[in-house]
Amino acid sequence: MAAKNNDKNKKGLGRGLSALLGDYAENSIVPADSPSRVRVGSIAKVPLEAIETNPWQPRTSFEEEALQELSDSIRKQGLIQPITVRDMGNGKYQLISGERRVRASKMAGLTMIAAYVRTADDLQMMEMALVENLQREDLNPIEVAVSLQRLQEECGITQEDVAEKVGKSRSAVTNYLRLLKLGMPVQQALCDHRLSMGHARSLVVVEDAAEQQKLLDEILKQGLSVRQVEDRVRQLQQAATAQEKPKTALKVELPSHVKEAGRRLSGRLQTAVEIHRSLKGKGSLTIRFKSDEDFARIMKLLQE
Repeated sequence: MAAKNNDKNKKGLGRGLSALLGDYAENSIVPADSPSRVRVGSIAKVPLEAIETNPWQPRTSFEEEALQELSDSIRKQGLIQPITVRDMGNGKYQLISGERRVRASKMAGLTMIAAYVRTADDLQMMEMALVENLQREDLNPIEVAVSLQRLQEECGITQEDVAEKVGKSRSAVTNYLRLLKLGMPVQQALCDHRLSMGHARSLVVVEDAAEQQKLLDEILKQGLSVRQVEDRVRQLQQAATAQEKPKTALKVELPSHVKEAGRRLSGRLQTAVEIHRSLKGKGSLTIRFKSDEDFARIMKLLQE
């Protein structure tokens, strides 16, 4: 039974994290007062005052109530999961992952903390910190997006590589990265949990900042559903398209099932979808894209 549980724990880490940090029993309890010798690659007792914060920490906010609950748990039961640090020499360590555990341990009055001591250059350390936090911490969507972007840009890897390291699909990584195209008011609302991921994804295709702000205000004040936002975004896109095209003499009303199919496809692809149909049932389906990358994204979604 123990072997099965260990296998389950390791599977939960994801391929990228397991490869970076190695296998260990995630749920093994390390009492706060257990003795240990400092050895690189092992669990060691490290002075909290000797640990420097991680400059690549993607988390920017920590809830005091949650920290207090964790602190109380550590005070009563010890540290359930060791932190991970980098040996800097001269008795100094740099935090790779576990800042919440460090903060909570200090709140609990501890002076020492159990840690996995690793050796890593700066690039490896940043990669480990970003991957670990992406898989373990409750980051808001913008923090996730920023971390994914840094992982891609600063480590010089592709979106496919990023997806593999963090255990997400390629389309999920793309959707997170697209959130960074949103205006700051929308990003802030997403960080504050006043806006859902679904709402934000619908707003990504609205390039006009004023229109984006107007829709955000309507969502917050009127409690619009994601579907309602998608409908309004589609209306904006259709109005913009109508201004670009010469008016036709006859406009054929689409059947309701065709309209619904177009709405679902537009929502899935996160782009404008136009359907034209004659009275005899013949017509055309137009899917708009903004760049080569956007075209590749849409093609990937169509093939899934």
